[in-house]
Amino acid sequence: MTLLLGPPSSGKTTLLLALAGKLDRDLEFSGRVTYNGHEMDDFVPQRTAAYIGQHDVHIPEMTVRETIAFSARCQGVGPRFEMLAELSKREKAANITPDPDIDVFMKATSVAGKETSVLTDYILKILGLEICADTMVGNELIRGVSGGQKKRVTTGEMLAGPAKLLLMDEISTGLDSSTTYQIVKSLRQFVHILNGTAFISLLQPAPETYDLFDDIILLSDGQIVYQGPREHVLEFFESMGFKCPTRKGVADFLQEVTSRKDQRQYWTQADKDYSFVTVEQFVEAFQSFHVGKGLQNDLATPFIKNERDTQLLTTKNYGVRKMELLKVCFSKEMLLMKRNSFLYIFKLVQLLVMAVIGSTVFLRTEMHKGTPTDGIIQTGAAFFSVFMIMFNGLAEISMVVFKLPVFFKQRDSLFYPAWAYAIPTCLLKIPISFLEVGLWVVMTYYPMGMDPSIIRFLKQLLLLLLLNQMSSALFRLIAAMGRDMTVTSTLSAFFLLVLFANCGYILSRGIIKNLLFTFR
Repeated sequence: MTLLLGPPSSGKTTLLLALAGKLDRDLEFSGRVTYNGHEMDDFVPQRTAAYIGQHDVHIPEMTVRETIAFSARCQGVGPRFEMLAELSKREKAANITPDPDIDVFMKATSVAGKETSVLTDYILKILGLEICADTMVGNELIRGVSGGQKKRVTTGEMLAGPAKLLLMDEISTGLDSSTTYQIVKSLRQFVHILNGTAFISLLQPAPETYDLFDDIILLSDGQIVYQGPREHVLEFFESMGFKCPTRKGVADFLQEVTSRKDQRQYWTQADKDYSFVTVEQFVEAFQSFHVGKGLQNDLATPFIKNERDTQLLTTKNYGVRKMELLKVCFSKEMLLMKRNSFLYIFKLVQLLVMAVIGSTVFLRTEMHKGTPTDGIIQTGAAFFSVFMIMFNGLAEISMVVFKLPVFFKQRDSLFYPAWAYAIPTCLLKIPISFLEVGLWVVMTYYPMGMDPSIIRFLKQLLLLLLLNQMSSALFRLIAAMGRDMTVTSTLSAFFLLVLFANCGYILSRGIIKNLLFTFR
């Protein structure tokens, strides 16, 4: 358990992103990061280390259990199966009989492809989420779990994978000190029981939270001032002439002692005049401190790669087979469609009402076919159908925009590739399109006085079905490009304007040609 401390803009987030392999490719940086002596090109850092950001991004319609179970199914069991096989061999060679309960648990957590995993229940228990396991995560519009529970869900989502290193950035944002303490205490249990590593950035941890950590890393102005055991950090600053007051929190002292504004109050060497000690001076002094010397000796010793099990470093991009990922995404999309069934029912009712209005406006008994004006009215009836089917796809915008942050988080964490997310969304909308278009055509085709031939009827049904699929895909594309409701609303209005203006009804083909000739 390592605590990352530092004032704002000291580089904490950048350091965590660098360790997770998620730095922007456009940034220039020096140095290198190795895991067990291996360069980042030798394995997949996104699956070996789990980066957990400040903000809790989840699908609000899913429950806590479903969120963690989906994460576990996507990320797979990792190297747990191979490690269990190796452990069994060594136990047999040493004639060791494992504890029955532990043996059953390890075997259950090493089985991939299960919809309900023992590991999911274990994570819920160790993070204290059992009480709200079947409660929706929620958001501003849907009542769900509390802020502290949502933060634990964010952590549990990553614990369900094979990552042994947790890089957690400002997880106390928006939480009180008591909730932060409970979360860190749960993480400490997880890390110590399963022999993992947690590198956690906190801004102002309470003293009891600070005492839960094993090591401290203090950052200031992008430089590491101290890195080592928690017990020696005050000793280092006392050797520099600064002492933490008795009733002062150590974490607050560490973040203020490098500040030009707050440093003077901690100066204790009365026989020497105080002068500001810069970050560079602290860094130089740490190199000669016994903790710093030990750290330099450790870094100077070449790491022998064969000493560690290479199974700990994940080399595959995804935890399960591609078809399994597709199956998991299908099940999640079907679940969300059930939870959002009101939206689809409302769209059907809306189409039904508009079909009744349209069939009465263009009533068969009033639809004559004798003059060119009658032909224009007939074309207007067809255009009205096209207009309604096109506008019915607008609901896709809000649904996609609200789910995009979750998609980007899970895609960047290599839960699944983008195609595994997009294909279920497209295919599962086809039955909805059949239902909507079928209802519209049945309600409007014959009442509007269209050609009674069944072939013409089926042609219009097919045409409007393809149009519905096109409009849904178009608005999904606009939402993916805009990523914001204001931008997507503007773009969708523009595209609709272009499509309707060039469909041949509002502006005839001849007028469009003349306009183009005039502009030239």
